[in-house]
Amino acid sequence: MKSRLGHFSASRFSSFLSLLIACFWFTAAAVAADGTAAEPTAAPTAAAAPVDSTGDAPSLEQVVQERYQVIGSRETAAKEPGSAFYISKQELEKQGYADIHRILRSLPGVNIQEEDGLGLRPNIGMRGTGVERSQKITLMEDGVLIAPAPYTAPSAYYFPTAWRMETFEVLKGSASIKNGPYTNGGVLNMISSSIPAEFGVNLQAQGGSHGNRQFRAQVGDSRERFGYLVEGLNINSDGFKDLDNGGDTGTELKDYMAKVRFNSAADAAVYQSLEIKLGKTEQFGNETYLGLTQADFDATPNRRYAASQDDYIDTDHDQYQLRYFVKPSDNFDITTTVYRNEFFRNWHKAERTRGVSNGTILSDPENYATELAILRGEIDSDPEDIRIRNNRRSYEAQGIQTKLFWTLNGETVNQTIEAGLRYHEDEEDRLQNDEYLQMVSGNLITNRIGEPGSATNRFTNAEAVSAFIQDTIAFGAWTIRPGLRYESIDYERQDYSTADPTRAEGPSRVRQNDVSVFVPGLGVDYQLNTENRAFIGIHRGFSPPGAGSNQDTEEERSVNYELGYRHTGQNTRFEAIGFYNQYSNLLGTETLSGGGGTAGDLFNGGEVDIRGLELIANHDFGAALGEGWRLPLSLVYTYTETEFQSSFESDFSDWSPRVEIGDELPYLPEQQYTLGFGLGRDAWQLNLSGNYVGEMRTKAGQGAIPTNELIEDRFVVDLAGDYTFMERYKITARLRNLTDETYLVSRRPYGARPGLDRTLLIGVSAKF
Repeated sequence: MKSRLGHFSASRFSSFLSLLIACFWFTAAAVAADGTAAEPTAAPTAAAAPVDSTGDAPSLEQVVQERYQVIGSRETAAKEPGSAFYISKQELEKQGYADIHRILRSLPGVNIQEEDGLGLRPNIGMRGTGVERSQKITLMEDGVLIAPAPYTAPSAYYFPTAWRMETFEVLKGSASIKNGPYTNGGVLNMISSSIPAEFGVNLQAQGGSHGNRQFRAQVGDSRERFGYLVEGLNINSDGFKDLDNGGDTGTELKDYMAKVRFNSAADAAVYQSLEIKLGKTEQFGNETYLGLTQADFDATPNRRYAASQDDYIDTDHDQYQLRYFVKPSDNFDITTTVYRNEFFRNWHKAERTRGVSNGTILSDPENYATELAILRGEIDSDPEDIRIRNNRRSYEAQGIQTKLFWTLNGETVNQTIEAGLRYHEDEEDRLQNDEYLQMVSGNLITNRIGEPGSATNRFTNAEAVSAFIQDTIAFGAWTIRPGLRYESIDYERQDYSTADPTRAEGPSRVRQNDVSVFVPGLGVDYQLNTENRAFIGIHRGFSPPGAGSNQDTEEERSVNYELGYRHTGQNTRFEAIGFYNQYSNLLGTETLSGGGGTAGDLFNGGEVDIRGLELIANHDFGAALGEGWRLPLSLVYTYTETEFQSSFESDFSDWSPRVEIGDELPYLPEQQYTLGFGLGRDAWQLNLSGNYVGEMRTKAGQGAIPTNELIEDRFVVDLAGDYTFMERYKITARLRNLTDETYLVSRRPYGARPGLDRTLLIGVSAKF
């Protein structure tokens, strides 16, 4: 189906261009009018110009890099008037994870639901937002929206490969409004491998349990006016689940990226750089949505039923970016990015048996004993008893965004003004069909394949203009940061007859929806002394309502508060943040991966209160030992309490059939924590971490959790070790789930699903 991006009238894009031109004119005129603006009268504060770890002002290369980050550095994060966490390249190398779920365990306020054991299709939430397919947080790569269709279909069936990233940033609270559109929870920005400052080659390989083979290669260089990076990686696994009658349950992922940069000389009167980024990711996984009954999970948790033998996911993602940076003066710069993402995926998965949803069968095996026996391959079925959905969808997203960064420093007051505009459009195209099969002697035989579009035939798109302005004002011990975001979104959904796969007859129904909203925020930070700070913030939370909503469905909105204290010493870090998110309307989104029957439908949840505590503490006792010893200990803790404030009936699978006042949200543990212990000296290091996730319910409710809706608490321990020799070679060992804990991660979409069992990876790397 041919793309329809840009099918709307040109009026909205023209408005964007007018705003863009006006913004350029205003800032250029202001710089020209203030002859002293180009020469600051005082050294910038951290809020105005972040410093690097040496305490020096950032280099020009660092400034360019920070313009597509949401935080910039650990030093900047420590001085944010709000919740901000930065995982550096060095920290990632210590952890040695290629799994985004495990990486984010080191941060408080992040909720995670595991799925495939490799973190390839993550489920991430923040401060109580739903975790399903990470659709309620703002996902970005290099400062650009990266979900398949961020407005139309934000569910992250594509997620950037974590191993390809060198930095992760998580921003919550009032400062998150500058990134949008999802501001109820926060922002996850992933920074891809940067062009190196000098010629270098980086090679990595590791392998181990479950047939895991992982390879990564990088080569890059920078000259005075030119730089490049080429990177490729491959991840293979035979899978940790065992399919009845044998069969492949593994995954293969290929990811390639190239960057080229052209820039003026560093001492040019007006410094400019142009970076082109191209990426391609292909994945094929013999994965399934089909889980197990509780009894089968207790007996053999890694089992997969015979009916899932033909299940797979096939994806293809292409990424294009053109980024232009110009610095007309010492205190003013502009970064403009043009981007496009194309994504195709097909979930080929078993959904129904003898007309009954597989989720219903596994939740009530006694009444559906015959259907369960067919799923297991224990008995033969009649022809066409098993229905597999070709859940085929293609996505496109593209846009242009520009950000202005203007620093004004005086004798007593320093200001940093950030402003941005974005024009964005995206689409989702569904042309899906069903296949009908028969179980014979434990094997599936195809009886009939439906025509493309005979199951679902629809096209949805969105067009959005957004703008933000944020002013960081620093004077004395105070930093005040007011900000305002504006979103204007137009949706259109066209439903076609399932008997009209070519769409020659036109849509049978058209739904349209639009929303315009202002999202204000304010953060205030007070520096008690050189090592201690306190901050407070308030902002409006917002999530777009989507295109499938009817006239009674509203956007998700809330008022969010946070209060925090932060200590940053030479060897000690402590941070405690209390948050309170007061939803006036919580929005539930039905997805097939969440166990829903109609993907894309939205449901009002009314008033919901979410409150909690985020705590992080670490101290390196190695400094007391001296002689280069490292002995870090760390604790990351999150407490979350949720409560519906109204009673209502709902068809949404997570809330069905009825919600009562006081009910808790599903898939949100009350308590979770990660303990870390490290030991290292000179060329070697060991890191031990233990992650605890408290019990949680799979449906809204209160009081004791019914057994069939319970996910029990668990404690999973990981061990990592490195040894570097001859300065450029490193041997690594990673042991996931050291104690071989058996644990349940989800009961959706169809039955109980296990977490990764004990897995060993041995690797070697070389840098030249």
